[in-house]
Amino acid sequence: MARTRPSVIALSLALSGLAGCVTAAPQPGPALGAPEAAVYRGVETRLLEDDLVNFVVRMEGARDMRDPIAYARCAAAQYALIRGYGFARHVRTTVTEQGRLWVADAVYVVSPALPQGARTIDAEVTVADCTELGIPTV
Repeated sequence: MARTRPSVIALSLALSGLAGCVTAAPQPGPALGAPEAAVYRGVETRLLEDDLVNFVVRMEGARDMRDPIAYARCAAAQYALIRGYGFARHVRTTVTEQGRLWVADAVYVVSPALPQGARTIDAEVTVADCTELGIPTV
């Protein structure tokens, strides 16, 4: 019977424990705050269905794709509040960079009750966070 060295077993156990900590798709949010050089170019809102909303946000001076994603998230949260809803669920976001201009095209479901899914936001809390971080909403 072959013997396995203890260090290999310990390493295997450590790595298998970490496997549960890794997420397939990180959910960038407004944790970074507004970039110092940010110029927010506005939000286009399109109602796709009664509760399905598309947000296209444009900004200059983003550090990376997390900044326009945070901007779209803030817009979605404010829109939910405007409609009298308390929650939103992220469906998808695509981000493109065109020179200095960053564009995030995001879709959210807005709802009065907490929707099912892992990518939900509490609109009131999110708008307060966005305000504190200096990220504009709708």
